[in-house]
Amino acid sequence: MEFSPNNNLPLTKFESMLKTNHVLFFDSEEFENIIHHYLTLGKVSLAKKAIKLGLQQHPDSINLRLFKVEIFVFEDKLKEADILLNELYELEPHNDEIYIQKANIFSKKDNHKKAIHVLKQALELTDDVQDIYSLIGMEYLFLDKFEDAKYYFMKCMEEDTEDYSALYNMIYCFEFLDQQDEAIEYLNSLLNKNPYSEVAWHQLGKQYYALKEYTKALTSFDFAIISDDTFVGAYLEKGKVLEKLKRYEDALESYTLTLELDDATSFALLRIGQCYEKLNQDDLAIQYYKKTIKEDPLLDKGWIAIIKFYNKKQNYKKSLYYVNKAINIDSENVSFWKFYAQLNFRLNFLEEAERGYKKALELGNYELETWLVRGDILLKLGEPQAAIYNFIQASEFYPENAEIEYRLAGLYFSLNETEKGEYHLKNGLCFNTEYAFIIEELFPKVYKKRLIKNLLKSK
Repeated sequence: MEFSPNNNLPLTKFESMLKTNHVLFFDSEEFENIIHHYLTLGKVSLAKKAIKLGLQQHPDSINLRLFKVEIFVFEDKLKEADILLNELYELEPHNDEIYIQKANIFSKKDNHKKAIHVLKQALELTDDVQDIYSLIGMEYLFLDKFEDAKYYFMKCMEEDTEDYSALYNMIYCFEFLDQQDEAIEYLNSLLNKNPYSEVAWHQLGKQYYALKEYTKALTSFDFAIISDDTFVGAYLEKGKVLEKLKRYEDALESYTLTLELDDATSFALLRIGQCYEKLNQDDLAIQYYKKTIKEDPLLDKGWIAIIKFYNKKQNYKKSLYYVNKAINIDSENVSFWKFYAQLNFRLNFLEEAERGYKKALELGNYELETWLVRGDILLKLGEPQAAIYNFIQASEFYPENAEIEYRLAGLYFSLNETEKGEYHLKNGLCFNTEYAFIIEELFPKVYKKRLIKNLLKSK
């Protein structure tokens, strides 16, 4: 039982008792409702107080003791929970809740197979099979047994076609198994039974969107909106489809409606900005990009949209200004550092550009281009040893890469380390002769040497 504004007397009475320390009597069912209320709100300490007082007044109540088990499990006191459950099993061996809590303990111990076994026993003892089907489905998800999980979530839907939690989990299984066609077939059968299920229409649209069947996706989202004209998610998804169809003005209308229905989301603001940019309405585009980062400063896509916007306009200084602001908020974002490096390079700030590429590498961006550009910048900065170290590291990620080998050859020859230079030049010629121009382009003095010309001609 849930407390409502017109039926919260036991709760008010209980909270008044806590303030006055004057002990009042409640029947066991009232205690159960109070405990359930607090657990639903996540107020565990108040739930524990209610359990303690409840058991003082009703020490033989099985349900109150089961709540105590639930708290033990929540606090990872699995041994204490197990002992109490065994006592309760002796008293009520056919109580399905005892089996559910036992399964919960097995699940906490990552013994999901035993949890499933116990839950299947509980199925034979209960009239409320829907919740247990859901629990079994979740245990199969933990085991990555998606077909089995899907089966039990379908069983949930057979009990209640509006069990949307089960529906979402089932769709997750379909998607993981790459069964879009089967998902579409299932959702259509569900809609035949419940044609005004906005969630089913929404999920159907997402399946069509994944298959790039945008016209069918659009129809599905329209039906979701007909079923519930306040369904923000359907408007957002509809906007995405309209963008794919290059109907940017219609997409704008769909996204803008979400701002009227609910608080602004950074996603909607960003998409509105991108639609305005597609429509060449730059002032409105940048206005919404700025609203995006104000709404959610941690959303990297918002910052990247502004950075790219000014970059396209060749306003590199302004683009770099926003990169620096983004890095101040999230200094571990690889994309920000790559933009930092690229923009500084375009502005001929080589030391800062090198710093940016170095940071990107430290954060795990091991793309070949990052290694190559950083090494070339180090060469321009007159740091050949650092450049060599950079390319040697790169060769560990990209062995037998001609672009790296020619650069190493040129560097070693420029340092008069002829033997190493020859070794890498021969490697480069062996891997790919087409990149031999790197020697002439990056190391013109080395290229003029007779030894190098002879080695290049030999190939």
